[in-house]
Amino acid sequence: MSLAWHTHHDLSGANTLGLPCVAERFVAPATPAELAEVLVDAREAGWPVTVLGGGSNLILGDWLPGLVVRPALGDYRCEALDDQRVRVHVEAGMNWHELVMSLARRGLWGIENLALIPGQCGAAPIQNIGAYGVELADVLERVHLMHLADGREQVLEAADCGFGYRDSIFKRALDGRVVITRLELDLSTRAQPRLGYGDLANRVGPAPTALEVAEAVCALRQEKLPDPAVLANAGSFFKNPLVEADVARVLLERHPDMPHFSQPDGRVKLAAGWLIDQCGLKGSREGAFGVHDRQALVLVHHGGGDAEGLLGFAGSIAMRVAERFGVTLEREPRLVGITE
Repeated sequence: MSLAWHTHHDLSGANTLGLPCVAERFVAPATPAELAEVLVDAREAGWPVTVLGGGSNLILGDWLPGLVVRPALGDYRCEALDDQRVRVHVEAGMNWHELVMSLARRGLWGIENLALIPGQCGAAPIQNIGAYGVELADVLERVHLMHLADGREQVLEAADCGFGYRDSIFKRALDGRVVITRLELDLSTRAQPRLGYGDLANRVGPAPTALEVAEAVCALRQEKLPDPAVLANAGSFFKNPLVEADVARVLLERHPDMPHFSQPDGRVKLAAGWLIDQCGLKGSREGAFGVHDRQALVLVHHGGGDAEGLLGFAGSIAMRVAERFGVTLEREPRLVGITE
């Protein structure tokens, strides 16, 4: 069967914010060979290429010219390295949550705290996804990618990916230049639960399985976060801000109950959701967009809005926080098809 190409393809259902967007051309290659083929076609035609995954951490403009590529490579395999370590080779198009739960059922440890994060595996390194005290960078060994400009394949070691808090080389030097095709993760058969974040330890027994931890994380997330399939959102809209220690000290003198987390580099991480909540914005709404009534870090789309309206609403929230606390909030979702 030949690869199906689509023109003027509606992407409003392909981003979890539900923003209106149309791709001039759209294709979903299911193999590396198909991916290489469509990239050759795009280069020969001079089309700009946009790579789209699960659309869970993006703000899409209303029109994406050229070609939108959504890799549909969606499988994984496990390779035993020794009696405790397992290398997992996972294709970029696989659903991240399905991977987490499948590996947890197999008794493999390392990513169980990252359950129920929406999106595809290929997007996970871009954001260096993290939750409940665990980041992808903790287990990622290598990233396989293909350069859009010439189809060249490359393998990056994790150490070369520039991982930071919600950050990576894929958001900077390689932004818009590559498509991620496969990940290599190092997981363990040895129980190593990480339960120090939030209420997680109270949700499991004294010797939980990886699956029990993953299920507890799912329950916690479902209690706090809206399902994008029910109420459009992109999860956490703002990063938790990092401030210098002296800034945090002054803020704590004024707000002793302010959540704060000391970092290895001496800075202090603040809770963006708490800052927004303290401004009285939780549950607020302005037109098509609002702040979720249970988690102020999540902006929701009630329908009928567009990217311009969302960015305006987000900007007003950031301004309120800056005016009250002197802290700058940074947007987490990436802009695609939008010039700042």
